[in-house]
Amino acid sequence: MGKVILSGYIDIPESELEIVTTALEKHIELTRNETGCLIFEVTQSHELPTRFTVYEEFTDKTAFESHQIRVKASEWGRVTGNVKRTYSIEEQNV
Repeated sequence: MGKVILSGYIDIPESELEIVTTALEKHIELTRNETGCLIFEVTQSHELPTRFTVYEEFTDKTAFESHQIRVKASEWGRVTGNVKRTYSIEEQNV
């Protein structure tokens, strides 16, 4: 089993931008403290302020799946219910 990499972007409805960006700081902090999180970056686009690029690396599929479960049950999961997610997920074999 190898590393899991997620990359892509999220598009936030303009009417929800403030609440999502407010929740983002805590989401980043919690994710970076998760067991198995190697890299977690979320960056707002300068050209399109409602778009954020996302890049994540987890040590393995188990860590990545645990992250997904935590997110769905979190405040971040609640406030991003209307966010459009465009991701690719790659599993690297060691």
